[in-house]
Amino acid sequence: MSRIILLSWVGVVFTLTNFLNQHNQKNNKMNKVKIIYVYDAICGWCFGFSPSMTKLKTHYKDNIDFEVISGGLKLGAGAGPIDVVAPYIKSSYQDVERTCGVKFGDAFVKGTLKKGTIILNSLPPAVALCIMKEKYPDNSLEFARLLHKMYYVDGIEPENYEAYGTYAAELGYDKTEFNKKMKDSVYIHKAYKDFDRAKQLGASSFPTVLIEKDGKIEFLFSGYTTFDRAKKLIDSKL
Repeated sequence: MSRIILLSWVGVVFTLTNFLNQHNQKNNKMNKVKIIYVYDAICGWCFGFSPSMTKLKTHYKDNIDFEVISGGLKLGAGAGPIDVVAPYIKSSYQDVERTCGVKFGDAFVKGTLKKGTIILNSLPPAVALCIMKEKYPDNSLEFARLLHKMYYVDGIEPENYEAYGTYAAELGYDKTEFNKKMKDSVYIHKAYKDFDRAKQLGASSFPTVLIEKDGKIEFLFSGYTTFDRAKKLIDSKL
C-alpha cells in the first residue's frame, strides 16, 4: 500500500513540476522584450544611425533581443543609378556626417558617388542579411553595419554579389558558401518577406525602431536618433 501511495505522490510531483515549467516558459516568453530595427543597407541615414544602434545592443544585450529587418528603400523600377534615383545624396551625405558624426569613405565620395553610376538596389543586401540571419542571427546587427561600410566607406556597389562573402567572412561565415547562396531563390523569397513585414509594421521611412513586449509591438521612433534619446524611449517602455 505504501508503495502505491509513494508512486502516486511521485506522479503528482512530476505533473506539478511539468505544469510549473510550462507556466514559467510561457511567462518568460510573454515578458521577453525585443527591439525590432527596420533599416535599409543603402539608406544613408541608417548608416549614420548605425553607431547608436550598435551601442544600444551592447547596452541591453543581457535583457533585450534585437531583430533586424530590411525595409526595401529602392526596389524594382525604383532601383537604378544614384544620379537618377537619388541625386540628392551628392550633397545630403554631408548632412548625415554633420548630424550623426559618421564619415563617408573617400572610396565612396570620390569614387562611386562622384561617378554617379552606382546602382542603388535594396534587394542584394536584403538577401545577404537573410542568409546571415538564418545561420548566425546574433550577428545580424553587426552584419548590417558591415553592409553600410561596404557601400559608404569602401565604395563597393550593392550589385557586386561576389563582395558580400568577404564581409560575411568577418563574422565567421564561409565566403564561398555565402556567395553561393546570394542568388538562391530561397533567400530572395526571404528578402521579399522582410520587405512585406516592414510594411506590415508601418515602417515607411528608415531607420524605424519598434519594441515588442508581452506579445505587443509598439512604435518607438523613426529617423536618426541619438543613443541617449533612443535609450530614454526604450527605458520608458520597460
